[in-house]
Amino acid sequence: MPMIAVCRADEVTPGEGKRIDLPGRPPLAIFKVDGAFYATDDTCTHGEASLCDGFVEGNVIECPYHAGTFDICTGKALTLPAADPIRTYKVTVDGDQVCVELD
Repeated sequence: MPMIAVCRADEVTPGEGKRIDLPGRPPLAIFKVDGAFYATDDTCTHGEASLCDGFVEGNVIECPYHAGTFDICTGKALTLPAADPIRTYKVTVDGDQVCVELD
């Protein structure tokens, strides 16, 4: 699978999500947790909310609409009403670029 540079590492603020809009696919969310970068789908599986608008605490993102939470590292849904996981993607850092493996 190809790795695609989606943003610079210094554009990702710990405790926040960075929304990435790529042509022809749903938006991604990039997070930095304990110095490591993670990529997930940006849209909550319970509603049409952007997770980048949610509250981040450690490795947990809370949906801004209904307060369901997800593990940023694994995508696992942690609290209701979120029941389905969010998709996660492999991330590497190449120089100053955050790269995501997309299919």
